Amino acid sequence: METIMEYVKPELLVVAIVLYFVGMALKQSQAVKDKYIPLILGAAGILICAVWVLAVCDVHSPQTAAKAVFTAVTQGILVAGLSTYINQIMKQSAKNE
Repeated sequence: METIMEYVKPELLVVAIVLYFVGMALKQSQAVKDKYIPLILGAAGILICAVWVLAVCDVHSPQTAAKAVFTAVTQGILVAGLSTYINQIMKQSAKNE
C-alpha cells in the first residue's frame, strides 16, 4: 500500500474514495456485470484525473500536452487500483477467520 501511495498525488486521493463508492453503487444496482466494474472505474479515474490535470496545468506545447495525458492516465489507473484495494480491505476485514 505504501508503494502506491508514493506515486498517487495527494490531491487525487479523494478520487479513489469516490471511485470506491461508484463501484459499490454499480455492484448494488446490478446494471453492470461485475467483471466490467474495474474497467468502468479505470475509465472514470482517467477521466476525473484528466479534468484535474487540465485544471492545474498550462498546456501550451505538444510536450506539455503529452505530459498531461501521461499524468492523467497513470494517476487515473493508480486511483482506480487504489479504490479496488480499499474494496478488498473492506471485504477481508469483514471476514471471520
